[in-house]
Amino acid sequence: MEKLSILWQSTSLPHFEIGQIIMMLVGLGLLYLAIVKKFEPLLLLPIGFGALLTNIPLADFSEVGGLLHYIYYIGVDTGVFPLLIFMGVGAMTDFGALIANPRMLLLGAAAQFGIFATLFGAILLNGIPGFEFTLQDASAIAIIGGADGPTAIFLASKLAPELLGAIAVAAYSYMALVPIIQPPIMKALTSEEERKLEMKQLRVVSQKEKIIFPIAVLILTLIFLPTATPLVGMFCFGNLLKESGVVERLSYTAQNSLINTVTIFLGLAVGSKLSSEAFLTVETLGILGLGAVAFSIGTAAGVLMAKLMNHLSTETINPLVGAAGVSAVPMAARVVNKVGLEANPHNFLLMHAMGPNVAGVLGSAVAAGILLALVG
Repeated sequence: MEKLSILWQSTSLPHFEIGQIIMMLVGLGLLYLAIVKKFEPLLLLPIGFGALLTNIPLADFSEVGGLLHYIYYIGVDTGVFPLLIFMGVGAMTDFGALIANPRMLLLGAAAQFGIFATLFGAILLNGIPGFEFTLQDASAIAIIGGADGPTAIFLASKLAPELLGAIAVAAYSYMALVPIIQPPIMKALTSEEERKLEMKQLRVVSQKEKIIFPIAVLILTLIFLPTATPLVGMFCFGNLLKESGVVERLSYTAQNSLINTVTIFLGLAVGSKLSSEAFLTVETLGILGLGAVAFSIGTAAGVLMAKLMNHLSTETINPLVGAAGVSAVPMAARVVNKVGLEANPHNFLLMHAMGPNVAGVLGSAVAAGILLALVG
């Protein structure tokens, strides 16, 4: 009997706590969204599986000496993984639409309003019992409004590492839910006639312009906001690899094998922070709620700015493109194109929406740099 008792105690079953079971169900839920619903599967699948691994009793995946502990320490705690992701995204980005119509930078900037509105919202939540967000916590939560997973992870790892799991899950969940969250907001803020507006075809952008652009963006960033240069710098470097045309192998690696490898480890590292002790708190519910508010405000601010620009501009601007100012690339641009086609079958807005979409990536990185400079 003693040997049977020792054998029983060596299994996970008698050591499971209710919180661990709940978090394993959360992990299975993320796997369901990734596999069945195909919501942001590249990140939600490894995050969900990481949540399963970290909540297995006695396995010690996330303890010192465990695999997930070292993956998190090497890649997330140091901030390396989000920066490598940004390099890969930069290598896959075409700035042509933004260069052809620089005014779209205003839409990318307007969509970041959700970040700063949520910053105050997080601070106001401290008036409710159970919430104790510091200014650093509130800043890390607010960046969810940019709908940029790597930026959210980068800032959370610097300002509020204990909230990283909840912030990452919220950021990637709302990125995945772009096709569901954005259309009702876009339609509520625009009329049928506005959604039918067709925009002038963009001019052709030369390779020289595309090469100069990332260098110019980097120089402006290091002069005016050096705290944003880690994210912006790696983004611009990846883009220059692509646009220079002389390092195809490096560009291909950044766009494919490198970003895919880093994505696997980043997802597992984030999943390792979905332990029951860290995640099952009232603050987590507050983070998820604030994330939804942040994303919705960002979308609305972009649409309203586009409406204003349409009234003031001599050239037609479809207000829908403002919703692409959040940095969920290219999903937000595709949603804009879909809603535009529903109103007018001849209204192809994809290329126009890519301008504010890539501007939103830069905007969220700049917002992160501002927050890091102010409260870091």
